[in-house]
Amino acid sequence: MRLRAKHYRTGQPLDLVCERGAIQLVESAGAGTADHEADWVAPAFCDVQINGSGGISFNSLQLTQAQVRHVVDTCQRRGIAQLCPTLVTGSLDALMHGCRTLRAACDEDRELSRAIVGIHLEGPYISPDDGPRGAHPRQHVRPPCWEEFQRVQDEAARGMIKMVTLAPETPGALPFIEKLVKAGVLVALGHTAASASCIRDAIRAGACMSTHLGNGSHAMLPRHDNYLWEQLAADELWASIIADGHHLPVPVMRCILRAKTPARLIVTCDANPLAGLPPGKYREWDQEFEILPAGKIVVPGTSFLAGSWAFTDLCVRNLLNLGETSLPDTIDMASNRPRALLGLPLRRIEVGEPAELILFDWSPGQELRLRAIVMGDNARGPCTALST
Repeated sequence: MRLRAKHYRTGQPLDLVCERGAIQLVESAGAGTADHEADWVAPAFCDVQINGSGGISFNSLQLTQAQVRHVVDTCQRRGIAQLCPTLVTGSLDALMHGCRTLRAACDEDRELSRAIVGIHLEGPYISPDDGPRGAHPRQHVRPPCWEEFQRVQDEAARGMIKMVTLAPETPGALPFIEKLVKAGVLVALGHTAASASCIRDAIRAGACMSTHLGNGSHAMLPRHDNYLWEQLAADELWASIIADGHHLPVPVMRCILRAKTPARLIVTCDANPLAGLPPGKYREWDQEFEILPAGKIVVPGTSFLAGSWAFTDLCVRNLLNLGETSLPDTIDMASNRPRALLGLPLRRIEVGEPAELILFDWSPGQELRLRAIVMGDNARGPCTALST
């Protein structure tokens, strides 16, 4: 399979030959026929926060391995080569079943084991307060418990939990963070109402990330001393943002981009299990949600968002439209920066690298359009982004 496009970083026109799941040849673009052509070629995305899609939730007690395969396939069709399936606040039974099913799916399918690079546990150790709790079900919010976490990690996930989002002000959270870090689990702060001093204590304990900064918070905050400013100002903390066009106003995204810089910022779509479904009311996570015609998922009757309806490609498109970051930096915030955060090998467009690539058209003032998605020996295209 021959691909033709410009390198997303250097701008050099290239021909790539992909066979046997890897890049076999990289050379200057020729005049012959290519199987797929586009303006640009880049490594496929890596997203650390995918809750499901198409009505499938990783939290479901009925989750099957076939459903895991379906969600991963949906993500790959959006250019997401690697992901962290995310389990949100739920019962112990739901967490155990979700982790056990994901582990078994990876054990039985090599493609899934390459795509799923770890499980992200978002909760249940978060703030119970309205606002910071977001759409997480209150009845399942609880303080950190090392014995419970070990049971989920050892018996069900068998070591697959690579990231935990928690609120550092909950009872026992600081020693819990220390134990997670010692066990090699990345700790992120999120769904929190912590004081500035508590956030600094959490950083000293080993927290290194803010999950979807700017969301999962109170609607009203003190204008100076609040947990958003504290996390934004902490150079020790990376941050993820949801750039779906609904979770953060444009000025807020600009401020976060300028404060954190692309070096410490990653893009996540935070895809809800309802991602991609038509507008309407649905039931998920033991509560009601509504997909509005504009592609916004809300808790009916409130202003609370509940994850995103879109996928990573739309978030990248929105960031490019801001004009705050270059094309290479914007792509890397959705691909190699998440990989760096997770300690994974960075993806380069070189011989021997996995053939996991996106081909797309884009120029300043125009919308990003995916043209082809290469996953191993398969290429799909054209592939248009979801619109909101």
